Amino acid sequence: MDELLVQLLGVLFLIGLGWSVGSYAERRHLARLAEREKSNGAFLVTQLKSFPAYTGRDLPPQLIVAETVVASDYFKSFLAGLRRLFGGEVRSFQSLLSRARRESTQRIVEEARGMGYNAICNLRLETADVGGSSANKKGAAMVAIIASATAYHCQLPQA
Repeated sequence: MDELLVQLLGVLFLIGLGWSVGSYAERRHLARLAEREKSNGAFLVTQLKSFPAYTGRDLPPQLIVAETVVASDYFKSFLAGLRRLFGGEVRSFQSLLSRARRESTQRIVEEARGMGYNAICNLRLETADVGGSSANKKGAAMVAIIASATAYHCQLPQA
């Protein structure tokens, strides 16, 4: 009986450790994303197919592509396994997708800004499951976001 209690406490400790480390890493990533988004605040991002404010006098439009892969932590994978057992939506992975989308968008913006552009349009985000979690239940849950957009240089309206 004592051995079973020790094993149960060990499992609970590992689950708690996975939750705390995973939560810490996710909060840190979200804080860095918020800082980057704030610093790129004056950059115009749209999903329009063509950019109406483009004058054609500056840099020519250019395609920019960025890829991001974000993996799940052990606690979220554990929760997803429980959810698969009982069925339903795996809400623990929603923040994973949101972080990957935001990261890819910031990479596009930073690359375009580094090339001298100040706006992007036709932003497209494609999602892929690269961890094999849908086919192989033992694989780690990872999502890849491939972002593409057209970078422009234009006269932005003064705020």
